[in-house]
Amino acid sequence: MELHGESSGDGVKTDPAVMPRAQESALSRASVLHTTAYPGLLAATVLTGASAVTLGWDPALVSPLFVLGTLLYLTALERLIPYDRDWHPDRGEWRWYGVYFLLTMAGSAFAQLLVTLAVGALSPATPALSLWAEVPGALLIGSLASYLVHRLGHANALLWRLHGVHHVPRKVNVANNGVNHVLDIVLAQGIVQLSLALAGFSRVSVLVVGLFVTAQGYFVHANIDVRIGGLNHLLASPEQHRLHHSTTLSEAGHYGSDLSVWDHLFGSYTWRPGREPAAVGLGDPASFPDTGEILASLLHPWRRPRETGGGPG
Repeated sequence: MELHGESSGDGVKTDPAVMPRAQESALSRASVLHTTAYPGLLAATVLTGASAVTLGWDPALVSPLFVLGTLLYLTALERLIPYDRDWHPDRGEWRWYGVYFLLTMAGSAFAQLLVTLAVGALSPATPALSLWAEVPGALLIGSLASYLVHRLGHANALLWRLHGVHHVPRKVNVANNGVNHVLDIVLAQGIVQLSLALAGFSRVSVLVVGLFVTAQGYFVHANIDVRIGGLNHLLASPEQHRLHHSTTLSEAGHYGSDLSVWDHLFGSYTWRPGREPAAVGLGDPASFPDTGEILASLLHPWRRPRETGGGPG
């Protein structure tokens, strides 16, 4: 694993006294990115949410365009300040990830459609409370629902056969955040959206919270060398999520992908400064089809389970 921070772009330790000026300038730019990458993402999220609310932008356009912008931003950062260069997707993986991304977007849209048809009338068009009061409430309830569904996906053998598809890759990057079984997405996002609708949160507050959750979801999966320090105890981060994908189950907690407070509350918080996974992926790789076997992965939940291995992660 090639870590970055004190080394040059090729991973060789460099003495500042003899460092070429161009190399020193590149390291200086990287240092700025290490510090500003996450605040920049949060600022873009707030600006997009505020603009959508004040200018009345159509959520059906705002959400997918924001996803695209977030992907492009984090993909660029993965090249500029990578956590591990070996985790960059190769050409074949980009093709697989693209197919999974489209399936994930389709599953997400289908979940939203089901919730809209079922209880759309319960979600008011305008906030009953001020937006400042609704947004924190919607974030907490949506985040808790997401945490519980995610944890259940690891604890329940049947649900693990859906969710485990996401844990097959042996690298963690922003592109394979979209590697999911489509039914896992329908179930998880459907429950989260349903909880928000039943709680009566307005569509405006759900849109604003959705932008933050989207940004966080891709951020924590990004292969970038960014550390958020004490904010780890409030917000999820790549430092935590890499541990979630660890093959060592004793450190693989962190079921929250937006807030980390639920991991603290329910005892699944394992991160500490400097803690990194030795390997990511499945403890038993043979228990699931390879990521490139897309059809086999989609059919996996209906295959007969193996006698050994392949249990919940």
